[in-house]
Amino acid sequence: MCGIVGYVGPRKVVPIVLEGLKHLEYRGYDSAGIVFLEDGALHKYRSEGKLANLEEIMDEVETKSHIGLGHTRWATHGPPTKKNAHPHSDCTGELVVVHNGIIENFQKLRKELQAKGHIFTSDTDTEVVAHLIEEYLEDDLVAAIRRALQEVEGSYALGVMWSKEPEILVAVRNQSPLVLGIKEGGGSFMASDIPALLPSTNQVIFLEDQDLAVLSNEDIKIISLIDGAPRHREVQEILWNIGMAQKAGYRHFMLKEIFEQPQSILNTFRGRLNPESGHVNLPEIGLSEDKIRSFSRISLVACGTSWHAALVAKYWLEKWVGIPVEVDIASEFRYRRLLLGPDVLVIPISQSGETADTLAGLRLAKELGATVIAICNVVGSTITRESHGTIYTHAGPEIGVASTKAFTSQLTAFFLLTLYLAKVRNTVDEATLKQLGRGLLDLPAVIEQELPRLHAELEVLAEQFVQCRDFLYLGRGLNFPIALEGALKLKEISYIHAEGYAAGELKHGPIALIDKDMPVLALVPPDDVYSKVVSNVEEVKARHGRLILVGCARDEHLSDLADDLIVLPAVHPEMHPLLYCIPLQLLAYHIAHRRGCDVDQPRNLAKSVTVE
Repeated sequence: MCGIVGYVGPRKVVPIVLEGLKHLEYRGYDSAGIVFLEDGALHKYRSEGKLANLEEIMDEVETKSHIGLGHTRWATHGPPTKKNAHPHSDCTGELVVVHNGIIENFQKLRKELQAKGHIFTSDTDTEVVAHLIEEYLEDDLVAAIRRALQEVEGSYALGVMWSKEPEILVAVRNQSPLVLGIKEGGGSFMASDIPALLPSTNQVIFLEDQDLAVLSNEDIKIISLIDGAPRHREVQEILWNIGMAQKAGYRHFMLKEIFEQPQSILNTFRGRLNPESGHVNLPEIGLSEDKIRSFSRISLVACGTSWHAALVAKYWLEKWVGIPVEVDIASEFRYRRLLLGPDVLVIPISQSGETADTLAGLRLAKELGATVIAICNVVGSTITRESHGTIYTHAGPEIGVASTKAFTSQLTAFFLLTLYLAKVRNTVDEATLKQLGRGLLDLPAVIEQELPRLHAELEVLAEQFVQCRDFLYLGRGLNFPIALEGALKLKEISYIHAEGYAAGELKHGPIALIDKDMPVLALVPPDDVYSKVVSNVEEVKARHGRLILVGCARDEHLSDLADDLIVLPAVHPEMHPLLYCIPLQLLAYHIAHRRGCDVDQPRNLAKSVTVE
């Protein structure tokens, strides 16, 4: 969950690395560091805190160096201090390492290396890699790295420099993402995520596990970390541009991404959904109709916000496809006895395609013989490469740590999959299929029209809840996962304790918390559980809870019940999750902003969770 940037080429390295790190600060922002080679020596600069602190230091540094590495850290081993900031050096100071991942056996290695006389200066797991390479380093850096990593257990994306091989950088990947970039006319790049490369190039190479790459000004050579054999990896063109990852006048990336949701939803179904028939075309999943009909069960595997998308999908798939669906939190999935086989379709969901727990679940599912189809936002990411097929969400780069447009794009992808499976398995008639498809087709225009009004109204409403310590979110049916998602958004970025509950569970414990100081937000759309939710809301009202209701414009009864009413237009009932999550995102955003929180980079969180 750290940001890595490296460059070797004809241009000055410091501006390239710092610009790349700016585009990766969502991956790590506890500390930052940079190293470059000049006059035969490595020059290393590190700082505690955000990248801006390092930039201030570098403003005073003059260099024409053309090779270097940079890093932004999300702390795992050791607190976020200057001494724990990357890059980390060996005892000689002639070799440096930057690292993303977890070295699981670092304590054992550290003790062994200390016994041999190595002096450690940090609390990190990363530093053992530098000393371990030093232990085997004679005159061949690649050979020393390969030998050292034979002793390392865990996940790592590594960038390595040695002053005695001044024309190369070495990149190594194992269970942690690393992407390379090449530029016509010379120059090679490495980074832990695509946005860092886009200011310079859109020609990229995705490394795979156990790949070792040697980067020089002229070219990139990739070999196997295990046996040294050459490996070929295709160069891919990234269609994003860096402008897509800029704030475009919005105060925060999160707000920009909330407003991008009409377009990202449209992009996800465009070309896949026939507006005349409601039929869906998903050739990218690569499954025959006979194979689809053979599935007896679907298993959805995800973390965080993606797990909430899976919970919504369970309702859709079971209702319209008539197939049993299990939803697992990825970190729990592989630690129980899994009953998977060829008759089970497993769907891992991940915005980044690098989520470590989800990836581990995917691999186990494949070992057990299941078919794996991913839902993902990042082309060429590990999860997409290791799945049998992928439904891409086409949300574009999502920079804000708290997911918004990736979530609604995942929901869109799941609804497309639902329509597709229902057609193939003949569980929905043509008229209903067309009606469901029309519900999705009409939605982006509705959201786009409502966003400015909701933004203004919720900015005012948020003022009343800035000092709150607790919040309850209630929903039933399709909207229960949206209650969970709304609570997650609030706690992620405002640091207010918030819980989402199935509304029917209120009387089984949480109702004890209700008083005049407890805000309760309930989702009350006009659907088949409307009367049930209203009854639950009445229970809150009777106990003087502060009621915020989200419901339909035509519902006068809610106006009588609510202290505050957030009004939404009528849409197809199956589209309620995609519409009703929007005001919850905006409420969380405005509360957090008014509390002075760092909306895009909330404390202790990182965008792509690449450790288990």
